[in-house]
Amino acid sequence: MPNLLVHVACGPDDPSRATLAFLVARTAAAEGHRVTLFLAGDGAALLRDDALDTLEGKGTGKLREHFDALVAAGVRFYVSGLSAKARGMDERDLAGKPAEFAMPSVLVRLVFEHDRTLTY
Repeated sequence: MPNLLVHVACGPDDPSRATLAFLVARTAAAEGHRVTLFLAGDGAALLRDDALDTLEGKGTGKLREHFDALVAAGVRFYVSGLSAKARGMDERDLAGKPAEFAMPSVLVRLVFEHDRTLTY
């Protein structure tokens, strides 16, 4: 089954687009694809608990429901360390989540390791 990388750079200010990225990733994981998410720019803030608990897109569902389904499917999340730092995020924001801070070199590596990349 092909591997999918979902690169998310939109954040809480665009809830429909942000939740769409997670919905597409969730759908791919449910179909048996190996899925990885890389959150950069404003997308880094999507893993904050307040965003996970409140964001809902128009016709694209609730961010928390998509996130929980992705976690249950074994999906791994990478968060741009530079983007996170610029938004006041630290290790506490990732505590208990299958996520880690990563530099741009990780994104480049992931692009070449995956069969397809979608960007939101």
